[in-house]
Amino acid sequence: MVPGVMNDPRTHWDKVYGSRSETEVSWYQRRPEQSLTLIRNAAPDLSTPVIDVGSGTTGLIAELAAIGYRDLTALDVSAAAIDKARRRLAEAADRVAWIVADITAWSPHRQWDVWHDRGVFHFLTGTAAQDAYIRALGAALAGGGTAIVATFALDGPETCSGLPVQRYSGATLAARLGAGFRLVFGTPERHVTPRGAVQNFMYAVFRRL
Repeated sequence: MVPGVMNDPRTHWDKVYGSRSETEVSWYQRRPEQSLTLIRNAAPDLSTPVIDVGSGTTGLIAELAAIGYRDLTALDVSAAAIDKARRRLAEAADRVAWIVADITAWSPHRQWDVWHDRGVFHFLTGTAAQDAYIRALGAALAGGGTAIVATFALDGPETCSGLPVQRYSGATLAARLGAGFRLVFGTPERHVTPRGAVQNFMYAVFRRL
């Protein structure tokens, strides 16, 4: 077990995705506009390899596939989430690479030019877990590639889905990722949950050095 990660993350997230519909989870977005904009700006070429880490039931992957991106990978610790996502995409699911893995114990088999993560890193509250994520990011992201990492902002929630989180600004996240990643810019997002609560996110865009 990696310190800073719950004892059994797969069981926790399988329970979450198995017991709630897509529109019942707090992070649901009808259309992930911020993520889509940042990915399209980073990768105007539709052949660019893109990986979505913590893809969940993957509304983002569905949108990217509909736009025409041809090299898409969805990774999540929850097999239940990946199963729902595959069924959601129907025939288009065959055009996506699906990975069920704990990011803190994952060894990438290839590299991508865009790494997208909305809400995985902030669940890693221990140094060892964060270091394991950063190693995976460094191995998976090609030199010159773009990492888009969204976390709760400094004034965002302190917990999510019953778990503690680590909140960041663009500067503090850049400091944590280290010298291998240059912060290009950060931008906020005011996310309204399906129940009407407001959650402040921070999206940071990094260049892999």
